[in-house]
Amino acid sequence: MRLFPLSPLLAALSLLPPGAAWAQAPADSLAPQLRRYARQTLTEQLFVHPDRPAYAAGETMWLKVYAVDGTAHRPLAMSKVAYVELMDASQHPVLQAKLALRGAVGQGALALPPELSTGRYVLRAYTNWMKNAGPAFYFQAPITIVNTWQPTPPAAAGPAPTAGVGLYPEGGQLVVGLPGRMGVQLTDGQGRGLVATGTVADERGTIVATFQTRKAGLGRFELTPAAGAKYVATVRLPGGQVLSQPLLPAAPQGYALQLQESGNEQLTLEVRGATEPLHLLTHGGQQVAAVASAMPTNGLAVFRVDGRQLRPGITHFTVFSGRRPVAERLYFRRPTRAETLTLAATADQAAYGPRQPVALRLAAAAPAQASLAVYRLDSLAAGAPAADIASYLLLAADLPGYVEDAGYYCRDSSAAARRAADNLMLTQGWRRFRWDDVLASGPPPPPAYPPELNGYLLQARVSAPGGAPRPGTVTYLSLPGRAFQFANALSQADGRVQFELPDFYGLRKLVLQTNSATADSTARVELLSPFAAAGGGWAAPGLAPLPARWAASLSERHLLVQALTAYPAPAPQLRPVPGDTVAFYGKPSEQFFLDDYTRFPTVEDVLREYVPAVLVRKRRDGFHFVVIDRPRHLNLQENPLTLLDGLPIFNINQIMSFDPLKIKRLDVMASRYFLGSQLYEGVVSFATYQGDLGGFPLNPKALIEEYEGLQVPREFYAPRYETAAQQQSRLPDLRHLLYWNPDLRLPPNSPQTLNFYTSDQPGRYLVVVQALSASGQPGSTSFTFDVKPTL
Repeated sequence: MRLFPLSPLLAALSLLPPGAAWAQAPADSLAPQLRRYARQTLTEQLFVHPDRPAYAAGETMWLKVYAVDGTAHRPLAMSKVAYVELMDASQHPVLQAKLALRGAVGQGALALPPELSTGRYVLRAYTNWMKNAGPAFYFQAPITIVNTWQPTPPAAAGPAPTAGVGLYPEGGQLVVGLPGRMGVQLTDGQGRGLVATGTVADERGTIVATFQTRKAGLGRFELTPAAGAKYVATVRLPGGQVLSQPLLPAAPQGYALQLQESGNEQLTLEVRGATEPLHLLTHGGQQVAAVASAMPTNGLAVFRVDGRQLRPGITHFTVFSGRRPVAERLYFRRPTRAETLTLAATADQAAYGPRQPVALRLAAAAPAQASLAVYRLDSLAAGAPAADIASYLLLAADLPGYVEDAGYYCRDSSAAARRAADNLMLTQGWRRFRWDDVLASGPPPPPAYPPELNGYLLQARVSAPGGAPRPGTVTYLSLPGRAFQFANALSQADGRVQFELPDFYGLRKLVLQTNSATADSTARVELLSPFAAAGGGWAAPGLAPLPARWAASLSERHLLVQALTAYPAPAPQLRPVPGDTVAFYGKPSEQFFLDDYTRFPTVEDVLREYVPAVLVRKRRDGFHFVVIDRPRHLNLQENPLTLLDGLPIFNINQIMSFDPLKIKRLDVMASRYFLGSQLYEGVVSFATYQGDLGGFPLNPKALIEEYEGLQVPREFYAPRYETAAQQQSRLPDLRHLLYWNPDLRLPPNSPQTLNFYTSDQPGRYLVVVQALSASGQPGSTSFTFDVKPTL
């Protein structure tokens, strides 16, 4: 036996048989390489708290985004942009938004179009950095939307969608002659788990195993495959449908892994089929917990682990032969109360009347960011699945597929729940990353998608007239306005250019171009979408035909949508967004407000009369500017960077023919100026009164479009009934969402009081709180209160 001290888990990890003799093992080199890989490939995760799990088309979906590191789940203030999409059943986006992340959190809203069809959608979110991991590890959550203006879709005619059986060998494979275990996943044609019994038979029809699927359609069976035998799993569904699924042929030789859990979370990992020393690497979130080595006896190597010492969430047990991974098993440990954030939330009453004040008290045991929603539990909302932050970060975020009712595995501590969690682990793929990449020497290749450390990264491609990439071309980006943004970039070998825009909010005119006065004028520029390609994730389980008992709830929702249309809420108050009103060049050397001077009929007169740092020269091709470099007392030779409201002017003749009465201000940088990779012979920047270019003719070859930057945050509106007149207002208040607060900052053990009013809708209302502490402890809590027609 040989152990390598890597963490406190070491004291709880032992191996059998003791006292074995060892050849030199590489186990002590595996952990450092995984640590190095983890440092070079930081894992980022998002959790999105939508205000509700179900909506009517035409309502607004409010969102809070939490960004964390994938190891300790601490708030990670690396990325500054979250990309949020609502995907339809074919995994194509129907809505997209870019939300700003500040201090590892963000917020926003999606206005659901009235024409959206009834169905189950997927809300997914990711950062630019998360694109490197792929869509399987984006945040994804099912969202139910019902279009009350469209007839309820009937059940599909003809045969029901085909159910499916998935069979997953524990450790990665079945091996001839070695006891093995198979995980089973049985789902209907819409991806929902099914409860049923099944058998496994060989080609002669002899039943060699039976199984029962339970929670989420998950189950298991044991099997020792015989040489040359072929096996088929058969399931008989409650409706009489029979499903058959052949097992993959067993390997003639290899490693068969089995994990057993005894009382008090003691784990035994048995690996059969080995003739050489095996090495166990125990890790979770790309963090090493322990490594160990064991010499097999009669082909059996045994590792024992105290599960109580593992980090909460998913742990990987990876078995190596030499430096080659040969088997892996996932294990889920439910977090204890001490490992999640304790939240306390109460209302001042158990029941309220219409338009009455509600006071909620909310407290956390540690400093935390939180979000809170209060919504009505009608049939639609009560029947929709909703995940909480703890079950997502500790379970669903590390698994590539859809986890049905992930919160169950964190809520329930019963033996049945532990068995269900282990069945779930059996059905998962056995690597988040490729071990060839982990064990490779040298630095990893540069990531395809860099993190957006300072703000939104806008990308474009520059190509030659024939479509080939055009490298080495200077490209200019302008967002004209009173507070304009301007940047330049040099195209790379593949023609890509990238611009960092830290405070780009809302809809702005965007101008992207090359220098029209040089050979670069023939280049073509196209914008690249910042959103990930459609598909690649999982489709939400389908929405079953709506039960007849939902009719009353759907009628109420329909009335609500009509009321929102007839009596819209006041225009949303837009929150102030950060921004720098100072131009990129900072304080200019000289600044002139033209209204402070005698007005002249031409720009040439203005410059000659009272702008001493800029000389006007006329040559064969027209006008040129010469900036006097004040620090060095010499005349610069080339035209300076000349701007109008942030738009670069490549032909000085154009600005000289511009009406000076439209110019409010003129800034001059009277020295050489570096911007990006380019050196300019000074800067001359004109500004119009409105920042709208004043009718200046734009380059016909430029790419010009109205472009949506980061979503401008807006305040959630809820009416207040503080006066008798407000109480007696005849305007209907049919709100299902009474309150939404995405920006709660909770000090430790210091209750906060939140106030709002009920609507005219009686019913039971659910209060949901999601929170994350500064140390990475997730927490959530919920409770209900009633609104009665009269009190």
